[in-house]
Amino acid sequence: MTVHFIGAGPGAPDLITVRGLRLIRSCPVILYAGSLVPEAVIAEAGLDSPCSPDIIDTAPLDLDSIIQKIKQAHNDGLDVARVHSGDPSLYGAIAEQIRRLKRLDIPYNITPGVPAFAAAAAELGQELTLPNVVQSVVLTRTAIRASAMPEGESLENFARTGATLAIHLSINNLVPVVRRLTPVYGADCPAVVGYRLTWPDQEVIRGTLETIVNQVKPRRFTRTALILVGKALSDDEFTDSRLYATDHHHVLRPRVRPA
Repeated sequence: MTVHFIGAGPGAPDLITVRGLRLIRSCPVILYAGSLVPEAVIAEAGLDSPCSPDIIDTAPLDLDSIIQKIKQAHNDGLDVARVHSGDPSLYGAIAEQIRRLKRLDIPYNITPGVPAFAAAAAELGQELTLPNVVQSVVLTRTAIRASAMPEGESLENFARTGATLAIHLSINNLVPVVRRLTPVYGADCPAVVGYRLTWPDQEVIRGTLETIVNQVKPRRFTRTALILVGKALSDDEFTDSRLYATDHHHVLRPRVRPA
């Protein structure tokens, strides 16, 4: 058997990868994070399985309980679809699961998913990197009840690079986030909060560091929201990239020599 860690994407069921959906259809055991993964994503569970699937919501389970479910499937020779929201490489808590699986000599693999920051950019209809404005995106979070941030990984340090910041798991920290970023980016810097991106009740709120707190506060968001901050979010004054420039030549678009 194999444990398949699957990125379900941001929420919309048609944003899961073809591979991820195939595994959900075929695996006889489905472990999914029900607090973050809509049931619509696993609606086709067992469609290609010879037996009725065992579908387990892991939201109320601790790590030991989850591993016990996997051990039982391993003993029974049954593949497991372990479905996580977004892309499991980002704040997916798969590292500790993988460590346990290695100790138990249980095989696993990972199927990537559409991450929240990519879904946010798509909903905004724009690029997060612009020539001569910003060429980097920083994926980070702040500490509330979760693990402390490593030394040096502060919002201020990341902001000084001028990168577009995609701040996860921090909507309850929005006020201190704004307070820490404003001296670096400026009060007029664009800021966006994406709530339940691609879900039916999605909200995308655009503002600036000066306005975003008051815009978001009435909505009472407490989870499943992403904060984006950076000049690329509204800057129309940027230079075209060199990629498609008339005088930019490369192996697939060679220079035309005069006759």
